[in-house]
Amino acid sequence: MENPVLASLEPRGVFRFFEELTRIPHGSGNTAAASDWAVRFAGERGLRHRRDGLGNVIVWKDASPGYEDHPAVILQGHLDMVCVQEAGMDHDFEKDPLELEIEDGWVQARGTTLGGDNGIAVAMAMALMDDDSIPHPPIEAVFTVDEEIGLLGAAGLDCSDLKGRRLINLDSEDEGILTVSCAGGSRCDLQASFPTSRASGIVCEVLVSGLPGGHSGAEIHQNYANANRLLAQCLTEVPDLRLISLYGGKQDNAIPNYAKALFHLPREMESGDVSERIYKAFGAANAAYHTPDSAEPSCGVSFEYPRIFPESLSVEDSRRVLELILAMPNGVQAMSGDIPGLVQTSLNLGIMRLKDGTLKLSSSVRSSVAAEKEALCRQLAELADRYGADYSRRGDYPPWEYRKDSPLRDTMTRVYRQMAGKEMKVEAIHAGLECGLFAGKMGGLDAVSIGPDMRDIHSTRERLSIASVQRTWAYVKEVLRQL
Repeated sequence: MENPVLASLEPRGVFRFFEELTRIPHGSGNTAAASDWAVRFAGERGLRHRRDGLGNVIVWKDASPGYEDHPAVILQGHLDMVCVQEAGMDHDFEKDPLELEIEDGWVQARGTTLGGDNGIAVAMAMALMDDDSIPHPPIEAVFTVDEEIGLLGAAGLDCSDLKGRRLINLDSEDEGILTVSCAGGSRCDLQASFPTSRASGIVCEVLVSGLPGGHSGAEIHQNYANANRLLAQCLTEVPDLRLISLYGGKQDNAIPNYAKALFHLPREMESGDVSERIYKAFGAANAAYHTPDSAEPSCGVSFEYPRIFPESLSVEDSRRVLELILAMPNGVQAMSGDIPGLVQTSLNLGIMRLKDGTLKLSSSVRSSVAAEKEALCRQLAELADRYGADYSRRGDYPPWEYRKDSPLRDTMTRVYRQMAGKEMKVEAIHAGLECGLFAGKMGGLDAVSIGPDMRDIHSTRERLSIASVQRTWAYVKEVLRQL
């Protein structure tokens, strides 16, 4: 690897494998190269391994001396990452490596998501299997694909050759917290087609950008603005517009941080009046949301008089599109009555597209209560029917239910107490984890989830704490020694 950025960081093995992965395109749906990389890792070390048709990779490593009779441990993480970049940035996630930076004790990527979620899990598992000096039971490392778009890899994985019934998922983002339960979820898509025609006048572009973004599960309660909805709120204040295109968000499970609209206006409309309406609407709408200091929300408006006008929707259909977007439920829908502060049900309008008269809207629906998830999906289906749109649903995954009797949880909390001198927090989360899928396939599975400190995942502000990686690495090694 030429000119590594993280070469001086400890633990060197962990950061070496992490940086290798950041140089390989591995966005959801584009994980073939990362899967190849994992297979090469195993082959070069003579480790038994298997790759399935989806691209999931399992690597086995025998127990270290003295641990041969200990039950196997599954270490699990996913190979794919959420691909989000700053508006206007020239970065191609299909081929460009991430540009890593180190700042104030954190690793981040310039202008893009980092993929610490969940590259750090893959890196830790590889570093453990690469170092023969670390004592451990038999290890079964499971690297799944397409977790971020509905846990698709885990859903399709054949687990019949996994012998372990203790699973440590490394896909959490807060050191000192042991996750033992999570919400289930689904992706709901709405699609509608509208006739288009050419009309002369003014072409206006509106860009909403600089919003916080973030994880649609872990940060949905933060009341961050959703760029898709914020843009629609601004456009409803402009009379007689004819939509040409809409573009907002890239992932259904990431709160969109930018959105763009292109539309026609009658030539007689004053551009200054239109701009004033939009800026005023943006300020009023954004004021209702929480904005962290690291975000810089902005709204840009520009006009042009092209020689050839693109086709657009009618005024009536344009209004109908905006009404549908704003009619869709979004954000927190219910809080848990059992666990204070835990979101129980939510959804996020993560993707908005209008091109050539075809509208596509995608939402990530989450709930720890199956009936509430179903009710929310039905609500979206009814909206689609009301507005003449097609409705589809995919990527369903089950909630991961709390296990009252968990020897693995007991060991994890005991080791943490020994090392940190304080109690580990045991929590449920609103985000989705693959543990529920594995538990459904493997009878008697005892699973937990941990991870080092990461902040602002699924956003361009994503960063990974170096010191926390060091502590988490030491903790994982000690857990394995005691299992």
